[in-house]
Amino acid sequence: MTDPIVRTEKQLGAVLRRVRKQRGLTQGGLGDRIHLRQATVSRLEAGEPAIQLRTLMAALAALDLELVVRPRSQGGPADIEALF
Repeated sequence: MTDPIVRTEKQLGAVLRRVRKQRGLTQGGLGDRIHLRQATVSRLEAGEPAIQLRTLMAALAALDLELVVRPRSQGGPADIEALF
């Protein structure tokens, strides 16, 4: 998988969902790993903006992902949406 560019909560949720499924985990299985309810994992994957940062970081760690912050590329929204 190429490194996805994420600019919105929904895009981040889509990436997390894709990786979770690639790892063969259900939402409940991921929740069990990070001590969260399945409903919270669902909200995270749906891109709900009220998710706590520690919840996001725990999900990234459980999926063996890391967050990288870099200067924003100059691609437009259509270019980014095409990745999904």
